[in-house]
Amino acid sequence: MDHFTLNTKRFAGVKEWIFRVTGFLCSLLSSGLGMILASSKYWRLWEFDSKVIQLVYIGLWEAYYHCEVNYSGTGTKILVHRPVNSTWTISPEFQCARNLIFLAMLIKPVVVFFTSAAIRVSIIKASVPEIQIVCYKCSIFILILSSICTIISVTWNHVADFYGETTLDFPPYFPVKKEALIKKHSTHVFPLGLLTTTLSLFSIIMFIFEIRALRVKRKLNAQHAYTQSEDSTINDGSGVCPMCQQTT
Repeated sequence: MDHFTLNTKRFAGVKEWIFRVTGFLCSLLSSGLGMILASSKYWRLWEFDSKVIQLVYIGLWEAYYHCEVNYSGTGTKILVHRPVNSTWTISPEFQCARNLIFLAMLIKPVVVFFTSAAIRVSIIKASVPEIQIVCYKCSIFILILSSICTIISVTWNHVADFYGETTLDFPPYFPVKKEALIKKHSTHVFPLGLLTTTLSLFSIIMFIFEIRALRVKRKLNAQHAYTQSEDSTINDGSGVCPMCQQTT
């Protein structure tokens, strides 16, 4: 019976570590993909009917295009960077994407801190499941918030670009005009945003399972402590009576 109980505890411990490590790795990957998403230059990819510039890659904070220059009698294409600043006509969905992605990128590393702290508590064998539960709850809240920010930004940007009338426009000095736009290309931003959100949601599920396991452990620890207290009380009361020299 003791051997069976020991194996059960070991199996429960293995499951807990699977939940911890899987949730931590998914949150770490989600944080990395969020940074890639924020720095991507493929939020918009527009093709123009122009001999000077055919494609313009529009990121959240910079735009890029290839321009041909004559260098030593040879035509060479160079990549030109243009900041997307106040001289542009910034559309509402584009400004929203900027703010939400920046917020998600800012808060998501906090999840790594909380999950690392919870794992650290598990490694040192500290019997404080309350601290781990608080860490995982904070991580879940942050992941939910960052997931909402990410999915709203990429979805609104995609829908406005392909199915709506976006007001995003170039500054007056830009070498190509929006009127020359002939085609909008799909990019990896929308599926990357979905993947980032999916990893965050998977982390949330793992952390919920871990919280449930920690609550069971906390309950068992409380029952064990109560049992030990009862046994100690019984042992203390089973001494020899000094009046009659008999065992009570």
